[in-house]
Amino acid sequence: MASTSVSRVVPASPDQVWSLIGGFDALPDWLPSIPESTALEGGRVRRLKNLEGEVITERLLDFSEAERHYSYSIVQAPFPVNGYVATIRVHAVPGREHTAEVQWSGRFNPEGATEDEVVDLFTGIYRDGLDALHKTLSG
Repeated sequence: MASTSVSRVVPASPDQVWSLIGGFDALPDWLPSIPESTALEGGRVRRLKNLEGEVITERLLDFSEAERHYSYSIVQAPFPVNGYVATIRVHAVPGREHTAEVQWSGRFNPEGATEDEVVDLFTGIYRDGLDALHKTLSG
């Protein structure tokens, strides 16, 4: 199983960050590459569309409002992986109340691609996503 993780310090308190990204259906609020999200099954599944119009369906696996994190799996997507599970977490930065660290990590099995290719793919997705979050919060 392959994995990757990207962290980014952002200019907002953990509570402010979580209020923006903590909703499972909230990706379009901060991630320009996902302009559309439809909540299904009472909010436990989200059907996303990316800028190319491709559909990505994900299922919420774990959620903690108090600990500010959620985990999800891919049900259907145009990515060369199976067994994909990812987690988004928001951490406090000690001594900096108006700053938070956001971590986006995932694990997956390559399918039809090399491990390096899929690690690079998701590292790029997470990095670009957290860069977009930083830009949104700085704006």
